[in-house]
Amino acid sequence: MEPGGGPGPEPGPELTAELGAALGERATLVQFSTAFCQPCRATRRTLAEVAAMVPGVAHVEIDAEERLGLVRALGITRTPTVLVLDAAGRIVRRAAGQPRRADVIAALGHAL
Repeated sequence: MEPGGGPGPEPGPELTAELGAALGERATLVQFSTAFCQPCRATRRTLAEVAAMVPGVAHVEIDAEERLGLVRALGITRTPTVLVLDAAGRIVRRAAGQPRRADVIAALGHAL
């Protein structure tokens, strides 16, 4: 997973408001998906497992087709794309494609 926030809204409270979901106490895994995306299903399982393993971590899934404005603002170009947010809602890592569990856990280390 790569560092940085990419183009779009200033990370932090503004992004948190755009997500329309509560952040985790320590970190949040934000997944952009589409209905017919096969890797999105596996990514959903992986992120849910990691969120369940690590206290204070939430998993939020966003339907990219329903939230095109947010997708464009954040420069999301494919699904699945995963953003790792710290407790303040700042993007600390992002990755496109299906992540491995070990990579997600390592990326969380930058947010905790």
